[in-house]
Amino acid sequence: MNTVILESILTCPACGHLKQEIMPVNACQWYYECEGCHAVLRPKNGDCCVFCSYGTVVCPPMQNPTGDCCSRPQQ
Repeated sequence: MNTVILESILTCPACGHLKQEIMPVNACQWYYECEGCHAVLRPKNGDCCVFCSYGTVVCPPMQNPTGDCCSRPQQ
């Protein structure tokens, strides 16, 4: 049984601000406002959420052995 990691450190690509956050367990977070510069982060193309794009740990749904996230935004 794999342990799901719930904490990730987000790094703002605009200003470099770091913030440790608790990730939602059953959903992806598509938007995040940086506390440093107030830029609104969105997932990079192909990523399901801001944690997969800018975090030190991918979101809990992607930590699943199947690596699938049912909440992936439509491209």
